[in-house]
Amino acid sequence: MTDDGSVGPTSIPGFENINRYWDKENQIIAAKLLPGEYYVTKDNEMITTVLGSCVSACIRDSVLGIGGMNHFMLPETSSSRLNSREEAVVGTALRYGNYAMEHLINTVLQFGGKRKNLEVKLFGGGKVIPTLGDVGLRNITFVLDYVDMEALNLVSHDLGDNYPRKINFYPQTGRVRMKKIKDLHNETIVLREKQYGSQIKNISVESSIELF
Repeated sequence: MTDDGSVGPTSIPGFENINRYWDKENQIIAAKLLPGEYYVTKDNEMITTVLGSCVSACIRDSVLGIGGMNHFMLPETSSSRLNSREEAVVGTALRYGNYAMEHLINTVLQFGGKRKNLEVKLFGGGKVIPTLGDVGLRNITFVLDYVDMEALNLVSHDLGDNYPRKINFYPQTGRVRMKKIKDLHNETIVLREKQYGSQIKNISVESSIELF
């Protein structure tokens, strides 16, 4: 925290909309992500989020310590349309997932990261919203396939099950602290992800709409 009360250093251009604050408990500047957001930093910061059915990829250059996190969910669709492998439905979901991952990776590379030095940690995909069916599993399947297809270095993951997770990621060191939220005292996580799922349900990735 600077003398004028602002959070410094300033963020990388393009991330001014991300909620950044001084985390007293961890004594560090923190960037808090909501569904559909991502954040990359070159500085000693913590990136934090809470995941239900959504997935977060924590990606960093292990040499330079530049890295970031995303928080995304594949667009919701009906089981019948998905099971029929309807090309338009499946294609949109895959394009959306690719978009989510590529935005994060490309920003890390843009600010000096090298693809050969990238390491990946994956979290989330819990079955915490029964009305969304297996969206958590779909998110997990997508992100694991993506990492494999792109030959990225997956160093750890904690995916699936039926509980939300709180993630604290420190890009400079690569450290991740994960807390399993086994007692959900309110429905904030569930409501947030339902709203996000509704927003992206009918969005075409090929349009000019920004998904993040």
